[in-house]
Amino acid sequence: MNPEVGLEGEFSEAYVGDLLSLVMANAGNGCAWITIQTHLNTIAVATLLEMACIIIPEEAEAEEDTIKKATEEGIPLFASSMNAFKTCLMLGESGIK
Repeated sequence: MNPEVGLEGEFSEAYVGDLLSLVMANAGNGCAWITIQTHLNTIAVATLLEMACIIIPEEAEAEEDTIKKATEEGIPLFASSMNAFKTCLMLGESGIK
């Protein structure tokens, strides 16, 4: 969604969740985050936890302000055509925990 921001390095874990307070309390630093949320507050959470990227399932479209802020903060945004469950399965099969 913002190709000008590259995915630097590697990540070995992911977190799936849509309730921002639970994500802040439970997601690990440097993880990939799978969420259907596309509003600006997701970038604040991802920045706070220094997440590797955000993956938005079901080809949901992120708001323009969200993409702009993610780019400013260096947070890669990816869209997945799969639902969140299948996206998690695909990551798990790739060795992501």
